[in-house]
Amino acid sequence: MTIAAKAPELMKPAKAIRRFDVLAEYTRQERRAKGDPDDVAKGYGIWLAKVVASRRFGVRADQDHHGGSNHRTEPVKAPRFRSVGNELQTDEIFDQDIVNRMGAAFYREVFVPEIEAARKDGKSYESIRDAIRKAWKPSSSE
Repeated sequence: MTIAAKAPELMKPAKAIRRFDVLAEYTRQERRAKGDPDDVAKGYGIWLAKVVASRRFGVRADQDHHGGSNHRTEPVKAPRFRSVGNELQTDEIFDQDIVNRMGAAFYREVFVPEIEAARKDGKSYESIRDAIRKAWKPSSSE
C-alpha cells in the first residue's frame, strides 16, 4: 500500500475541505493537462472557484469584458491571471487560500492524488465534489 493510500487514515486537513477547494484543484489539474504552466493553472483554478462561489451567493464577480463599441480586429491574448474584485487570482493566492488552509502535507499527499485518481477514472467535478471530501474531517475544530 502506498503512502498516499494510507494517508487518508493518517492525515487530516487543518480546515474542512470545501466544494470550492475541490473545484479549484480539479480545474488546476485540467488546465495542467491542457498544457498551462502550473502558476497559470493555479491562478485559473482559484479564479474559477471564486467566480462560481460568488454566483452561488448572488454576488457578481468583476470580470474582464471584451466588446462594446470598440471591436478589435486583432486577436486578444488571454491575460496570465484574471481578477475577482480587483484582486489578481495568482498561484500565490491559490497556495494561500487552498494549500495553506488545508495544510501543505495534506494537499500534496492526500488531496492532489485523490483528485488525480478521480479525473483518471473519468469522473466529473460534479460527481466527486461532495463524496470525495466526506471522510476528510479537520484535525482542529473551526
